[in-house]
Amino acid sequence: MTDDARPLAVFDLDGTLADSGHRQHFLEGARRDWSGFFAAAVDDPPLDEGVRLVLSSAEACEIRYLTGRPERCRRDTVAWLAEQGLPEGRVYMRRNDDRRPARHTKLEILKRLGRERAVRMLVDDDELVCDAAEQAGFAVVRARWATVSASMKDAQEREGRT
Repeated sequence: MTDDARPLAVFDLDGTLADSGHRQHFLEGARRDWSGFFAAAVDDPPLDEGVRLVLSSAEACEIRYLTGRPERCRRDTVAWLAEQGLPEGRVYMRRNDDRRPARHTKLEILKRLGRERAVRMLVDDDELVCDAAEQAGFAVVRARWATVSASMKDAQEREGRT
């Protein structure tokens, strides 16, 4: 079977494969430090449960990564994936000026992928993204193995940043 025939397994990064807990303090308070938050992503430890799932999924699926991180973080993000020994796969990121909630930006990309190939599953920690994907007919694995702060959840929904 060629890669082009395999279904896609689509993985989120922050809170799914990457433990962003150490940098969530940048999002607390009235003035969120987005530059500091994203710059610290290079130091994220991997989340074991997510890593196991992406590695096992790579046996039958082509891996794609779908993150709310802005495009300006691409180099650090791709380097982090490689440093963790994660499967190669195309990385989909939001435009630097796109502030829509992740449930909109991610679902838009997921639907586009679904028109091109079968999507076996989306793995994401954002409940609103998961709800939207399920409502659109996608199989979802809810990544509930990391602790996400209330500030992070608010940032994902209201500020459309991750």
